[in-house]
Amino acid sequence: MPRVLTLTLNPALDLTVRADGWQPGTVNSGQELHLTAGGKGVNVASFLADWGLNVTATGLLGADNAEAFDSLFRAKPITDAFVRVPGQTRVGVKIVDHAAQETTDINLPGLRATPESLRELHACLDTLHADHDVFVLAGSLPPGVAPDFYAELIAELRGRGKYVALDTSGPALTAALNAEVLPQLVKPNQHELSAALGRELQTQAEILAAARELLERGAELVAVSQGEDGALFVSRTQTVQALPPRVQVVSTVGAGDAMVAGLVSAHLDGLKLTDAARRATSFSVGNITRLGAHLPPRDGLEGYAAQVTVTPL
Repeated sequence: MPRVLTLTLNPALDLTVRADGWQPGTVNSGQELHLTAGGKGVNVASFLADWGLNVTATGLLGADNAEAFDSLFRAKPITDAFVRVPGQTRVGVKIVDHAAQETTDINLPGLRATPESLRELHACLDTLHADHDVFVLAGSLPPGVAPDFYAELIAELRGRGKYVALDTSGPALTAALNAEVLPQLVKPNQHELSAALGRELQTQAEILAAARELLERGAELVAVSQGEDGALFVSRTQTVQALPPRVQVVSTVGAGDAMVAGLVSAHLDGLKLTDAARRATSFSVGNITRLGAHLPPRDGLEGYAAQVTVTPL
């Protein structure tokens, strides 16, 4: 079975508080609280493990509060190849309002990466190259990591014949999309793509033109997520829009990561673009009906997939 490796340089403990109808600047009542292991690559690994794939998770992880990550990796199971570093992994606060169907995120900076920890991480990746077919580079870069880290790693991995998926934002995405070698799969949202390319992308035509520029430069699939409006999936031969069915939203945290996981699983199964878009969207829908980075059973995902509207463009 193919093996997938996810890289998370800036993981987070997600502290999710449900506070229906909360208002800023006042005292609010909360209904639930959950503390879970998170970070974009960790979430992708969790979804892929739920799907039944062999997954390894690596990156930089604070040694002082790693218990939630240890528990997640044992439960799924996910092969733990994280480099432990001194200190505590950052906490990301999520305020979930079921009444408004909204989630507010407060993201704190991560631990500063040292030259020693990055050397150890590179050594770890060198040992994992041969045993993994797909590499998912996901999430922000912590302090101490240069913006071109992903760009350099993508060139190295593609030079070794690996399939690379990228889901990041800010300077890291800008550097990766302006490099000579692009990943095969890029999954920004509309605003992230606009910022990375340095121009406004307001219309569907502008988004599609930007996606096709990336394809001309070496990408194979560009998926642009658009929230409730679904996502655009652009390959070199076809373009489709996928619209999700209406469901009761428990939390939107991890919906984009679920889409990445769906696209990776679709790549490994050799699905056509229409079916890949349907599966990726069903992963996102399945995730937002649950709290945390978890998928419903396969029959539930297949039910959601049947309700996804996929339109060729």
